[in-house]
Amino acid sequence: MLRAIYPGSFDPVTYGHLDIIKRASGLADELIVGVLNNKAKTPLFSVEERVKMLEEVTKELPGVRIIPFEGLLADFAREMSAKMIVRGLRAVTDFEYELQMAQTNHKLAEDIEIVFLTTSLQYSYLSSTIVKEVASFEGDISQFVPSYIEEKVQSKIIKKGECK
Repeated sequence: MLRAIYPGSFDPVTYGHLDIIKRASGLADELIVGVLNNKAKTPLFSVEERVKMLEEVTKELPGVRIIPFEGLLADFAREMSAKMIVRGLRAVTDFEYELQMAQTNHKLAEDIEIVFLTTSLQYSYLSSTIVKEVASFEGDISQFVPSYIEEKVQSKIIKKGECK
């Protein structure tokens, strides 16, 4: 059985992320979406909220599990017995950073392959940061995220008083 990991912050999950999740789930018997709890960042959503949101929007995808993690990706991949890490690339600017991370992860876990999937063109500009910024100015984010996520983002931003 081939188990793969697609790691990220997913703060919040976007249609671009979902595109990669759907496509990556077809490459492995099981896809673990690893939700990073990065203590160096202050996310809009807690790791628990991000896990719940991902579970909701991926519930129809067979073989997809959502699991939070912190620490090194290579350690998480070993813990999950994964043989492949999937990374999404939006543009050439992502490639340099992702290549450096892939090479580092390969040094830490030589038995785990890193696979890059390019985001579909319709999502190549999209990021969680853009979603949060547009939402903070009360812009329409329905074209960037599923309606369930849109409601969660709007509710969180209003609670935090970030609308300008």
